[in-house]
Amino acid sequence: MAAAPEKVVDEKNYITPQGHAALEAEFQALLKVERPALVKVVSWAAGNGDRSENGDYIYGKRRLRQIDSRLRFLMQRMDAAVIVDPATQQGLEKVYFGAWVSLYALKTDTEHSYRIVGKDELDPSTGYISWVSPLAKALLGKQVGDTINVPTPVGVEQYEITEVSYQAPEQVENRPTAP
Repeated sequence: MAAAPEKVVDEKNYITPQGHAALEAEFQALLKVERPALVKVVSWAAGNGDRSENGDYIYGKRRLRQIDSRLRFLMQRMDAAVIVDPATQQGLEKVYFGAWVSLYALKTDTEHSYRIVGKDELDPSTGYISWVSPLAKALLGKQVGDTINVPTPVGVEQYEITEVSYQAPEQVENRPTAP
């Protein structure tokens, strides 16, 4: 007897207004610019005869399938999105979704800065971490002066929260981020 399939727990798709705007911009660029231009190329290539050895046609059709797949994905993510504007948060002294958090690593004597964002906005190189990451989960609800323990592959890391802000820093690229 086959085992019943596991239920997938649907998590909320929290996203900042900026993250939602980025998804919308990508969707519109694919739908209104890239896809129509590619359809013209494919139509032209189809008119050239034998499609089995026509690279423009074969590549174009493959790329159209990729674009259509990405459009469906983006539409689903935007439909499921719960936009959370950090500017409207209450209790701004604590860490919640959308917060910029500065941490002091007690073991390595280094500073790190992160922003807690949605899964669609994840970008570790700029310090954007998902709200479902172990670090973000440890930070949520904490405030300046609190110490948190975060499990990592090399053991538990301990951090002290040094700053919580809901305003974007002036120069994000100059803020230290995780190595």
